[in-house]
Amino acid sequence: MKLILYLSQLTIPFLIFTIVALGLMSKVPVYDSFIRGAKEGLKTVAGILPTLIGLMIATGILRASGLLDFIGTLLGSLADIIHFPAELVPLGILRMFSSSAATGLLLDIFKEYGTDSNIGLTASLMMCCTETVFYTMSIYFMTAGIRKTRHTLCGALLATLAGIAASVLLAGWMGKV
Repeated sequence: MKLILYLSQLTIPFLIFTIVALGLMSKVPVYDSFIRGAKEGLKTVAGILPTLIGLMIATGILRASGLLDFIGTLLGSLADIIHFPAELVPLGILRMFSSSAATGLLLDIFKEYGTDSNIGLTASLMMCCTETVFYTMSIYFMTAGIRKTRHTLCGALLATLAGIAASVLLAGWMGKV
């Protein structure tokens, strides 16, 4: 165990040293390249910052207003029919918008139901099996300058539903093992 901890602590310094050494051996001005990359990175951050702020505000409003719980209640009866825990409906919705907000909701679920419960296990798997669809699409498409997303949203939502279904099936299977 100590070997793994030791290796993990050395990985990033080794990676940085390797990049600098390869740059010097290739006669690349390493520091100038770093500064140029940092400037481009800051331009990218400045470009996507309004989208990030908008998504964070929207998820905060969803949680604070109670709309997320209301939608969860409405979809709860449908969730019962398909044997999906109604308590996880808000997590499934919020996960599509913000990973950090979904993580906060996940921690609330852990506090209420426990990490080893079926709901806790399913919630953990949902976080692994799904993606922040709207966040990812808005950031990547805005950065790349893509205006016509075509079938991306439908495909991403279908993949999210598949991930949610897989998490329910896996949690049910793991609970029986």
